Amino acid sequence: MDKKIFYLRRCRAAAEEAGHAFDMNPRVILAQGALESGWGTSCLATEHNNYFGMMGYGAANAWWHGERAELEAANGVVHYFRHYTSPRMSFFDFARLIHTGYHRAWSFSRIPEAYAKEIAYSPYISEQNGDNRERYRHSIVALEEEIGRMMDWGEGMAA
Repeated sequence: MDKKIFYLRRCRAAAEEAGHAFDMNPRVILAQGALESGWGTSCLATEHNNYFGMMGYGAANAWWHGERAELEAANGVVHYFRHYTSPRMSFFDFARLIHTGYHRAWSFSRIPEAYAKEIAYSPYISEQNGDNRERYRHSIVALEEEIGRMMDWGEGMAA
């Protein structure tokens, strides 16, 4: 099965629920999850249900109970990421973070181009890690449009 269709089948309901709970555009949530996880194919997504690269720091909350995954980078540095019990928990924790920590970006989630610019040029991503803010912005917009087309056409949406 195509990875994009699999991702949407697996994560669409979680994005829609999280979007409703935090008044966010679910297509933007899906787009950012697709970008961060390679359409759900990253090790973090497949083994830890972490679709957004959420670091394993901070206080536990309703969606993240403090479990962490330890991953070693190619340079030997160990990073800790959040481990979730389900994709739903990852999507809710992400929407919570955007709502509380990136309020300006959150306020634009219904306008994908504006949201993408706000999140790309916020501390959410780090140029120190080699992130390219303009490419990130463009990718969010392109993925949101692609996801919208796939959802509109019903492509891969049947269980």
